[in-house]
Amino acid sequence: MDLSFNAEERAFQDEVRGFIAKNLTEEMKHATALTPSVFSDPDIGMAWQRALHRQGWGAPGWPVEHGGPDWTPAQRWIFETECARAGVPNVNVMGVKMVGPVIIGFGSPEQKNFYLPRILSGEDYWCQGYSEPGSGSDLSSLKTRAVRDGDDYIINGTKIWTTHAHHANRMFALVRTSDGPRQQDGISFILIDMKIPGITTRPILTIGGDHEVNQVFFDDVRVPVANRVGEEGKGWTYGKYLLEFERGSGIASAKLREGLKAIAGLAESDLTGRAIDSPDIATRISEVEVDIDALEMTELRVLSALQTGQNPGAVSSILKLRNSEIRQAVTRLGADVIGHDALAVEPMRPLYKLNHEPAIPEEMLTVMPEYLNGRAYTIFGGTSEIQRDIIAKMMLGI
Repeated sequence: MDLSFNAEERAFQDEVRGFIAKNLTEEMKHATALTPSVFSDPDIGMAWQRALHRQGWGAPGWPVEHGGPDWTPAQRWIFETECARAGVPNVNVMGVKMVGPVIIGFGSPEQKNFYLPRILSGEDYWCQGYSEPGSGSDLSSLKTRAVRDGDDYIINGTKIWTTHAHHANRMFALVRTSDGPRQQDGISFILIDMKIPGITTRPILTIGGDHEVNQVFFDDVRVPVANRVGEEGKGWTYGKYLLEFERGSGIASAKLREGLKAIAGLAESDLTGRAIDSPDIATRISEVEVDIDALEMTELRVLSALQTGQNPGAVSSILKLRNSEIRQAVTRLGADVIGHDALAVEPMRPLYKLNHEPAIPEEMLTVMPEYLNGRAYTIFGGTSEIQRDIIAKMMLGI
């Protein structure tokens, strides 16, 4: 693999840096630095999405005919890396990287024409209706039901751990439309307007004290049949396709590297009494850096496959598994580096909206919230155990 940039790629790198310098405001940068989650608050993330859309860069992984920028794998890697280095906000991941590819792959022409431009522009903000109480890793056991009534489905049930449902105006959901001997065959993929009567969203506060996830209830919610993506009963296929993009279509290594760099900076500072002088801390920083290097090489291979129109396949599970494990290693390291200051947790984020002087320096403010939030990395998007099962089945034939 040739890792050196040619003249055209270096020019593109300069273009990306110029765009970021022009469009990344201090408010966006400060908010992102104080966001412990993988999701930016919508007022920050969607402002950045709109800037990207004006540039024609709103969906780096999409085909050019649907608004993608037609980048090479090297350009995609350059863009993601420069964004990570600059500390730009996360865009609406659920729209651009998850439901967007499903609509492109399986949606009707009407759905593509309506939803894709709204995802690109930031007009729509999406949440994911997958997990239910009792149906997480065993998602095929889901019970939220959609019963056909003329040109509508009537939906009843509940979804849980629904990230940013309190912000979203749209949800993509898996619902049960029929029963049969094989549970997966009775599931359909539905696009839901969150303003429809009968939808109730209740907050769930996580261990870090933040409101990021929710439980959503559906009571006789009428959704047009036209909002079903693809065929009835084929939702399991579309849902798995979406999860491959969720798990393996991004460049996680660049952000992990920046996160490790921040922790290493704290370890070398007087704020932590030079924690780097501990042989254990120094060794762990080096070990994580090597893991990030290995992850980066895998990501580059996947980018090349995506550029040819292939979905990531089983390798997406490898990326999700290693990304989540490395993220947790970085956050554990951060908590150990700042020591007893990790106890000064600021509840009820977002931290960038604090109206008081924090108990510890701002450089340390997100370390413990990131550690607490990061406990979910090996659960959401499919647990680590599920990822290992997928790898074993698809790559090893076990």
